[in-house]
Amino acid sequence: MRTFEKQLNRFKEELGFIAALDQSGGSTPTALKSYGINEDAYSNDQEMFDLVHAMRSRIITSPSFTDDLVLGSILFENTLDRDIKGKPSSLYLWEEKNIVPFLKVDKGLEAEENGVQLMKPIPGLDELLKKAKAKDVFGTKMRSVVKLANAEGIQALVEQQFEVAKQICAAGLVPIIEPEVDINSPEKAAAEALLREQLLTQLDLLDANELIMLKISLPESANFYAPCINHPNVVKVVALSGGYHIAEANRRLTENKGVIASFSRVLTDNLYDGQPDADFNAALAATIAPIYEASKT
Repeated sequence: MRTFEKQLNRFKEELGFIAALDQSGGSTPTALKSYGINEDAYSNDQEMFDLVHAMRSRIITSPSFTDDLVLGSILFENTLDRDIKGKPSSLYLWEEKNIVPFLKVDKGLEAEENGVQLMKPIPGLDELLKKAKAKDVFGTKMRSVVKLANAEGIQALVEQQFEVAKQICAAGLVPIIEPEVDINSPEKAAAEALLREQLLTQLDLLDANELIMLKISLPESANFYAPCINHPNVVKVVALSGGYHIAEANRRLTENKGVIASFSRVLTDNLYDGQPDADFNAALAATIAPIYEASKT
């Protein structure tokens, strides 16, 4: 069986969740600060990325980071270009840990317009996809944000996501479409209703061989995205924590049957630079276990 089919079967048949370790340039200082490394510890981007790669490598190589709990992990391009224990990061994930690698491909967000933030253009995407495919990356992730229940803005956002998704499918990868609804939006439930309608419209326009995943904010109504979960073009629906505390994120996750976690910030809440290995591994295990349990629902 080819690598792609093996990876696809993991998501179709096995339990677990996605660890999102894809903080990019703008969010890296915040990620490092929560890990106990302040900005005075590095003087340029190279040193900053060295430090965050060391953090990610420690998580990935931890004995608590196992394939019976973690199905996949999302990487930043800078991580894809680096090694873990002498092996390219994505190949280490897949070949040594049996964890499916994904790659963040978006280049950040445009300014808010019509209640949404679209993705910035992604120059060089075809070349990046070729590089990812050559390193056994299964899929990609790209994020845009919904702030308000604006029908015009949400339609434009979803159409943009699916346009790029089709390009990614053509390259032989599975795109994770992430139209995050801001959890602080005063119109969150109404925005989710408009978003679901547009997602289903675009899903129905896909060819049979165009497989995608959806990454959604945990909704106001339980099982709200069930029609998306059941769509034949959807491999899996995953959820971001979105700023909820981990206990609240896990509670909401258990209310949504068939949705698994793709959490980022909450994974590292109790991890610190200089933490003894035994304490680090125990803290990571204590975080991973309830996320996995909530994802089993």
